[in-house]
Amino acid sequence: MADTRPTRVKKVRFWRWRHNPLRRPSDTAEAWIVLATWIVALAGGVFAGQSADAAMQDSLAARRATLSTVSAVLTEDADKTPPVTTGDGGDGVVWAKVRWTAADGSTHTGLTRVEPRSKAGSTVSVWIDHRGGLVSSPPSATEARLQSEVAGVLVAFGTGGAVVGCGWVVRLRLDRRRLRDWETEWAQVDPLWRKKMNG
Repeated sequence: MADTRPTRVKKVRFWRWRHNPLRRPSDTAEAWIVLATWIVALAGGVFAGQSADAAMQDSLAARRATLSTVSAVLTEDADKTPPVTTGDGGDGVVWAKVRWTAADGSTHTGLTRVEPRSKAGSTVSVWIDHRGGLVSSPPSATEARLQSEVAGVLVAFGTGGAVVGCGWVVRLRLDRRRLRDWETEWAQVDPLWRKKMNG
């Protein structure tokens, strides 16, 4: 009885780089495309990620440098309880009207977040811009570092993914070209092969 066990096909690594009579020029081109894609994806991703990290750190540092803190006085009593919020977005503070003096001596008023039950006349620290207008507090050094690192990682993965995607598109076009070449060659060989089979 004949042995019907399936034969195991030995996988040849780096076959596109090895010299053999079956290797086509397009196989060599594909090998170079794959190599270039991974090199550019890794190097480009790292470079883009580090650049984004540094740019965001500079941007946040520049923003923080344009802001300053001043003491503001509550002009009214703050609410006793914070508003009810859906989800986990509540931070236990309420909005209250405050008054502060800018560096040029001008007086300003606005709304800021304070602790519940804060009394009129009590002082709080607020952030202002170079015009003396009230702004939200900038991220702390730790928060800024975390934000810049997250941005760097996202940009690195995005850049690497874009390069890999482009490489995949190039390989897909190469596969289609090989298929067209194979169909052309088969159209030339098939009639000859049929003649030999029928002759």
